[in-house]
Amino acid sequence: MNTTRMRQAVAKVDAATPAHRDRALDGLRALALLAVPTGHWLLGGFTRDGDGGLHNASPLSSFPSLAPLSWVLQMLGIFFLVGGYASALSYRRASERDESARSWIAGRLVRLGRPVVGVTAIWAGLLTVLWWSGVPDATLHTAATLVIQPLWFVGVYGAVTALTPWCALAARKAGPWAAVPLLGTVAVVDLLRYGPWSAGMPTWLSLLNVLPGWLFAYQLGVGWGEGRMSRRAARVLLFGGAALFAVLLWEFGYPMSMVGVPGEARTNSHPPSLLVLALGAFQSGAAVLLRDRLASLLRRPSWWAPVVAVNLSAMTILCWHQTAMLTAAIPGAALGVVPGLTSAPDTAGWVAARVMWIPLFAALLMVTARSARRLDAPWTGAGRGIRVVAGVLAAGFAIFALRLA
Repeated sequence: MNTTRMRQAVAKVDAATPAHRDRALDGLRALALLAVPTGHWLLGGFTRDGDGGLHNASPLSSFPSLAPLSWVLQMLGIFFLVGGYASALSYRRASERDESARSWIAGRLVRLGRPVVGVTAIWAGLLTVLWWSGVPDATLHTAATLVIQPLWFVGVYGAVTALTPWCALAARKAGPWAAVPLLGTVAVVDLLRYGPWSAGMPTWLSLLNVLPGWLFAYQLGVGWGEGRMSRRAARVLLFGGAALFAVLLWEFGYPMSMVGVPGEARTNSHPPSLLVLALGAFQSGAAVLLRDRLASLLRRPSWWAPVVAVNLSAMTILCWHQTAMLTAAIPGAALGVVPGLTSAPDTAGWVAARVMWIPLFAALLMVTARSARRLDAPWTGAGRGIRVVAGVLAAGFAIFALRLA
């Protein structure tokens, strides 16, 4: 596409945007979306065994100094914040047209579920083809793990979305304070699993943090959407979150990395620890305070068009970005140890080489997105039989990926 045609396309996107569209919210969502593949591509790597099989590895094991990079790339707090805001508006509009809460929730869950079933069903077929092609079992399990890894997010997001009517009610009554019990719940669970009584605590206790941990930023977003988030409250979130983050790191010994590191006994994100909520509070406060400036910036068509493109491909990016990396890595493993791709992430050279691979991963994701986006739309051309087969394939892939079979 030449420069003139590109400018015309950008101008067309800008002109087609309704005047009431909240560009800042779309910009925040796009930023959080792009952080997901960037984080996985930069902070995830492979090792190759003697049989050519790929195994998951991370440069954070060799370079703990890279941990602060995860503070920037862990932007799920922003995603849940914006999701809560958008859901609050959507649910209010549904209520105004007398749509029931059950109907609204069902519609949102179906929209989230279609792309997940699509990617897992297709990968069930791909695994079979790869197995027949002689790809090592280790690579098949690694690929399945990486594909399903970001999909937990969709499940959790679906769960908090289903709670929107109650979140909205709480926000109307208590404003931002409605999120405080969630913060307190996570703090108590962290105290039990990391404090003086940790030796006697059951291993499943940490799972109690999953829902309140990710609901925290979502509840703040619902309060924002209900008009109950003042700039004063945003400043409290910003500075309070930063202070809590610092105290947890330097006084209570929380892991520096916001993502899991192979070999480490503790992780902040799976399930979320209090450090994740501290970061989410800081991010939420910053987002609210910077909203007007971001909206002003995105009035420029050249900035707005990429944001639109990313938002239109939101579920595709979440569901397929690991596939883009695997599309390069699996053939690369057959060639041997390829620097930055299938080599162990334990040298500075690997970091430099991996940065060079990222444009290829992005290009492969864009190519994949052209076809995969069809899975996001209603499957109007698919009969009952095709839907059943897709469901069975998706279930089979999940069982394999979770190593239940």
